[in-house]
Amino acid sequence: MSHGLAALIAVLTALVSAGATAAVLRLLERRRILDHPNERSSHARATPRGGGIAVTGALVLAWAAVAALEPGASGALPWAVGGIVLLGVVSWRDDLRSLPALPRFAAQVVAVAAGLAAFDHGALVFQGLLPFWADRLLAALAWLWFVNLFNFMDGIDGLAGTETVAIGLGLALLALTAGESPATAALPLAAAAAALGFLPWNWQPARIFLGDVGSVPLGYALGWLLLAAAAAGHWAAALILPLYYLADATLTLLRRLLRGERVWRAHREHFYQRATRGGRSHCAVVGLIAGADALLIALALGAARWPWAMLAAAAVAVGLLLLVLARPRALPAR
Repeated sequence: MSHGLAALIAVLTALVSAGATAAVLRLLERRRILDHPNERSSHARATPRGGGIAVTGALVLAWAAVAALEPGASGALPWAVGGIVLLGVVSWRDDLRSLPALPRFAAQVVAVAAGLAAFDHGALVFQGLLPFWADRLLAALAWLWFVNLFNFMDGIDGLAGTETVAIGLGLALLALTAGESPATAALPLAAAAAALGFLPWNWQPARIFLGDVGSVPLGYALGWLLLAAAAAGHWAAALILPLYYLADATLTLLRRLLRGERVWRAHREHFYQRATRGGRSHCAVVGLIAGADALLIALALGAARWPWAMLAAAAVAVGLLLLVLARPRALPAR
């Protein structure tokens, strides 16, 4: 596979995602599959949910094309595609009619276990610091947490799509600068393209939402890419690129745990939600996060030479972002 072909796959993926989203929007509106606002919502009107089926479908087609065109790219890739399909089916069923937590989590465990089992035995996520069994166990727990936090963070217009574009683009640039094969860059680039095709429909004011059928498979796919990057030696970059999402979701969970709250219940306490409650628009919040993501991409690329320094700089940048998001917007003086 050439770099030109990888770019062509990305362009086609974006076009398929955008066109399929338009078709899905009309279908969901006719079937009245809507997300109705409640006291924990960040939107004010009923909006079709489940639009992520177009994103997930476009991503599956793109990754299947890479697997067919470059069969030696990764033996784990077909298993990752299978995991995306499994979670897409279960999550679509959940969007149509809510499923209990147990079957949803069981599907995630199966998809993660299958994805990790297909990794090469020598591909150690934690760089050989742990025994093989501990490496795989901690990687599985981290992947499961990432799948769920990605779903938790899909709460305002454009955020999940923007984060997918940032992580996917960052991983693609990392592969290119590290001299990896075009197929290695094609996978994250296709993920970014699938999200990019969806973003015009999800930008404030959103006409359609990803739903679980979009956010759960996307979290799984990005988690697989990040673990693969870490196993290839890019562990610092794999931490830096999703650091805002990791920090916001994890700190919010810990804060709620310390207060003795039921952490599995819906809420509006993430930093990005506090920012919208404090007076910032969805566009303004996503713009702040996108700016921070651009910096994180630059730091991730520099982490190949200075991993600890870039990781420390990323932690400072994300910490400052969280402080800004938590601070209410100053109202104009009368």
